[in-house]
Amino acid sequence: MRLSDLTIKPGAPALLVSLALTTLVTLTGCSMNDSADSNEIPLVGTSTSRDAADAVEKVSSGLYDLIGVKGKASDGRSGVTECQGRDPDTYFQVFHPWSFYPASPGQLDEAMERLKSELPRHGWKVVRYEPDTSQEKNLNLTADHMEKKYSVSIVQLKKNDPPKLSLTVVSGCYKTPDGKEVERF
Repeated sequence: MRLSDLTIKPGAPALLVSLALTTLVTLTGCSMNDSADSNEIPLVGTSTSRDAADAVEKVSSGLYDLIGVKGKASDGRSGVTECQGRDPDTYFQVFHPWSFYPASPGQLDEAMERLKSELPRHGWKVVRYEPDTSQEKNLNLTADHMEKKYSVSIVQLKKNDPPKLSLTVVSGCYKTPDGKEVERF
């Protein structure tokens, strides 16, 4: 299953984010998993919920570094959700919604352009780069990291006060270690 095509709206509550994550579809052009069933979300590996949350936040930190524009990030916390089509007591996904506020509104375009050019240089495949259908025509960028089995959805919100990039990073499915339970937060 693709990790891209996230339908997450910027600023949506965590519940809506977790519901949106269940609608992920198959990765454009190739499968991120070794399974013959391309309708499954790919497996990342075995991890506890806390360690997986730390990993998704590290991916977000790497994206922040790629922006290359002065500004600040919101203090978004990662969360855990069920992995569609798999045992919810054993499998889970992690997601990390956050925002980037450039030091100057005029740097918002530069930040988005840098992400578009830098992501492929760091193992990401840009699978979507286009305006959405909203009245504001917000620019959307979606990219998948096939090796790490993560996807990011980035929405440029020029008309927000203040203008920002809204980012959501989501993982493939993790399996809990034997004897451990999925911790939801």
